[in-house]
Amino acid sequence: MPARTTSVADALPKIFDQVQTTTANHQKNVVALHKVHTDAAAFTESIHGGKSIKLTGERLFEDTFIELLCRVMVVKKGVPQADRVVKFVGAYVLYMNMKAQETKKEEENNDGDDDDDDDTTTARFVARLLKFLLKGFVAKDKIVRYRCVHILTEMVAHLGEIDEDVYHILRTALVERVHDKETLIRVQAAVALSKLCGSEDPSDVEEDEHTAIEVLLDTFSCDPAAEVRRAVLLNIPLAQHTLPAILARSRDTDTVMRRLVYSAVLEKNCTTSDGSAMGPLHPRVLTIAQRELIIRNGLGDREPAVRAAAGSLLGAWVDVVRGSTKAEEGGSVMDDVLALLGLFDLNENTVAEDALLSIFATRVDIFDQLEFKDAFWDTLTPEKAFLARVCVEHCIASNDQAKLEVSLPVVTHLAFRVQSVYNKYQEDLDAVSQERALRALDANEHSDRDVDERFDDLLLDAEFVIAEMLKLAVNLDYADEIGRRKMFQLVRDMIGQESLPEGLVARCLDVLRVLSPNERDLIRVVVEVVHELRDERDGEDGEREKDGEHEGEGDGDDGNEDDADPSAVKAPKELSPEEQTRVDTLDLRCLSLCIGMLERVNGTFEENSTLEGILGELIVPAVKRKELELREKGLVCLGLCCLIARRMALNSFQLFLSQVQSAPEVLKTRVLQIVFDMLMVHEGDFLGRGGIGSERIVEFLLHVLNGEDAEKVQALLCVGLAKLVLAGMISDERVLKSLVVAYLSPDTAENQELRQCLAYFFPVYCYSSSVNQNRMRQISIPIFEQLSVATRELDDDQEMVTPAQIIGMFVDWTDPQKAIEVQGQTIDDGVHLDLAEDIIKALFKDDMEKDDKKALCQVLGRLHFPETVDDDKIRTLKLLVQHIFTHRPIRDISARNALTKFDATISKKYADKLSNFSEEEYRQLEQLETLFKFLDDIIPLEDGEEVEMPMRTRGRKRVAEDTSVGSGTSEARKGDKGTGKAKQSKRRRVSGSDDDDDDDDDLPEGYVTPAPTRTLPKRAASVKKTAPVGSFFTDNEGGDEDEEDEETTPAAKRRDARACAPERAREPASTGVNTTFDSIMDSEEEEEEEVLSIVVRGDE
Repeated sequence: MPARTTSVADALPKIFDQVQTTTANHQKNVVALHKVHTDAAAFTESIHGGKSIKLTGERLFEDTFIELLCRVMVVKKGVPQADRVVKFVGAYVLYMNMKAQETKKEEENNDGDDDDDDDTTTARFVARLLKFLLKGFVAKDKIVRYRCVHILTEMVAHLGEIDEDVYHILRTALVERVHDKETLIRVQAAVALSKLCGSEDPSDVEEDEHTAIEVLLDTFSCDPAAEVRRAVLLNIPLAQHTLPAILARSRDTDTVMRRLVYSAVLEKNCTTSDGSAMGPLHPRVLTIAQRELIIRNGLGDREPAVRAAAGSLLGAWVDVVRGSTKAEEGGSVMDDVLALLGLFDLNENTVAEDALLSIFATRVDIFDQLEFKDAFWDTLTPEKAFLARVCVEHCIASNDQAKLEVSLPVVTHLAFRVQSVYNKYQEDLDAVSQERALRALDANEHSDRDVDERFDDLLLDAEFVIAEMLKLAVNLDYADEIGRRKMFQLVRDMIGQESLPEGLVARCLDVLRVLSPNERDLIRVVVEVVHELRDERDGEDGEREKDGEHEGEGDGDDGNEDDADPSAVKAPKELSPEEQTRVDTLDLRCLSLCIGMLERVNGTFEENSTLEGILGELIVPAVKRKELELREKGLVCLGLCCLIARRMALNSFQLFLSQVQSAPEVLKTRVLQIVFDMLMVHEGDFLGRGGIGSERIVEFLLHVLNGEDAEKVQALLCVGLAKLVLAGMISDERVLKSLVVAYLSPDTAENQELRQCLAYFFPVYCYSSSVNQNRMRQISIPIFEQLSVATRELDDDQEMVTPAQIIGMFVDWTDPQKAIEVQGQTIDDGVHLDLAEDIIKALFKDDMEKDDKKALCQVLGRLHFPETVDDDKIRTLKLLVQHIFTHRPIRDISARNALTKFDATISKKYADKLSNFSEEEYRQLEQLETLFKFLDDIIPLEDGEEVEMPMRTRGRKRVAEDTSVGSGTSEARKGDKGTGKAKQSKRRRVSGSDDDDDDDDDLPEGYVTPAPTRTLPKRAASVKKTAPVGSFFTDNEGGDEDEEDEETTPAAKRRDARACAPERAREPASTGVNTTFDSIMDSEEEEEEEVLSIVVRGDE
């Protein structure tokens, strides 16, 4: 016993001393430690008269081992000696379990008996060590907790067979440590739990408990520390139920995390470790949606390192996509690329094109080996056509003329190939139509969905091949006149066929634009095709009319009348439903051709007189149709004509505005796009100084935004208004206010398109010019007061940013340090100085809430003041601060401390300018008369005196004037006050702002009406009239049109407390103003006069 005791006590410290110096001797020391352990386990003592055995040597070894391990527990992370000891413990547990398994197998082979006795030296040692480590999981010292979890992490994968109770205790302890407040502990716990969850049986988990994998997935998505999420990513088991969470981390906020998704997880697991078989994340194992998500997120990432990792992954996919068949069948790099393209849906989006371009850029060897010989074009598939087109475009973009010459086919050869594929498409289309017609006649034969899908896929593939070849044809060299004529005639015949798929119309027009010598010739060809299609629809009736003309049955004058009157040819007889459907189909095709043609025309309408016939015969009648699809395409055509015809745009603008109010959401979206395009193109005629109703156009757009419920239309309106404001075409303060309210309103929280657009717009707008920052500064306090009221009147299911965050946004947007230098403009460093003055003046208001004042005071410390400022400005600011302390002292301690600190800061920074400052002398300056009038009107509060605030109940709020739609001129709006309250509509509102600022011309800035008593008066804003939109664009723009009707004040009604924007614009019927809009849904005679007048005025 003494000898063995001495051996254990001496050997273990020596071994631990050696393993902490280097990991190179770990294997040798593991063997030596195991020998000492085995020798110690052999020493036992008999007790209870030989009935039991006391494991004296084993207990001595365990005690010594744990004692030495305790010395590591207090060593913090980062000490390499302690980390080596931890690794050694894990290695020893692994070695012990391996030896135990070998011993067990030998005993089974020798005895032939399967012994289930788990009470071995290894099991007892592991159980003792686990119980010791689990005690440290709840230690108060974070270093001890970290080391215990760290040691367990090293040994958890090699525990072998442990008791069921011990396993549940271990799992519960790890789940608790995953939520530890220390990041390092959560990292180690996540790694340990990842290794443990592979052996977990979900059926053993109780109903009210989460499985280990569920805990890991929750940590994977929600843990705030990137290190923890990274640890889960690298250790979580790869399976179908964990793959979505792994792919979601490709949009993680941490750059390293996103890169590891591609390099350490996806690329590493494409194949097995030896490369002989497909791995768990092989591209063929993934779905199409998952592959597209990986490529879209990787190649679209803003960090070059992530994009490079995604490109490397795509290169690996090319190498492994064919798997074992690559070695068996052979093949070239071309086959590998085509096999990869076969894994994508080439028709849906540009993901496959982005992936292919990335492969060309990162794997130049693959691009160099691609060859397009004659045999390549004989059997074209969607993958081949796509590859050829992308390769040619890449050669043009990279200016690789040598590769381009080899890749491009001969024009004549390509024209014949296009013709061959198109003829095959027509044959397949006819065959499919006949097959379906026969099945429809046979009552006993049911529709076979698989057969229909196969037919549809066949037609889609042929259509895709034709589209890719037409895209390729745009880049061909048409110096060969024979090839050019052949291609021109082929495309001309294709667009003249009714059976041409809608998706190929634009591709054919692109080729025609290249082949046509000028725009006039392109328009002539398209107009001829349109006339041919419209003549074809007349059928036998048209033939009979021609025969009658040749026989002389008609009168020559009558024929002239028919030519002059379009309605005489349109409806010679009532059409059957089938005939009407075919006529509408041909009209839709003609309109599609016109849209494609007009999108490719840059000249003016007057330069292309051929368009006049199409306008009167096709476009205008389509606008008058009640069918939504026809009317939509007709309006789009008319809008495109207006972009190249100034006079037509002026005459037609009212027609589009009327459609905005009455059209359904789909049509309203298209019409709004047309309206904004017209405003951008014809800026001077609509929004310029000599424009025909700039103010009323703005009022109308704000009115639509204020009353719109559809999220897509809301987003489109905000995008259009933001573009106009950013371009400087609109400088109306109300638009900027409405955009800010729409951005921060809780009603737009789910409208991500709107939020994303405005989140980009505001910084760009403000930082691009100091003038824009000053405009934002002027509306900051009114908008802050308006939105701060809304934050206190939210519904239970609504969320909104706090007042402190709102004023913080304005401070950030108006920061002069972030403004960029623009040539010809100087950066105004005093924007924040003016903002501070506005904030201080707002603090004088008695009706402002305590929390709002606190937010304003605390934001003063974030303002940037330049080194050199105007003396009058800094003295004015100092004077305002002094009067706050004397006349309106801040009662909140933190707010008062922030204001005191701000006062001390400006006093210290500008001590030289404030040293000889005297208020009496300052009063003598004439330009400051308004300031002192504002200060003198403030009644100081006595100490301890409280201001009686008006009762505030849920569901009622102060009525604010609406700026979305005002009445009359801006002068008529100034000073209007009313006592009525109007009932608020319960529809969502995202726009609106307070027009109370319009009184600034009559009252000094920041003016507060003096209160003779201590009770603040209740206020209500007057009700504004809705501007009559029907008179926007009449020729008579005299001053009489600007006169307004007398304003009425409706009786007070309850308001909806849900809205955060100012009061909704009143409906035209409720204001008493005759606000009528032109409508194309009037009687036929009125429609004829209204719409056809566009053509007449356009020709003047």
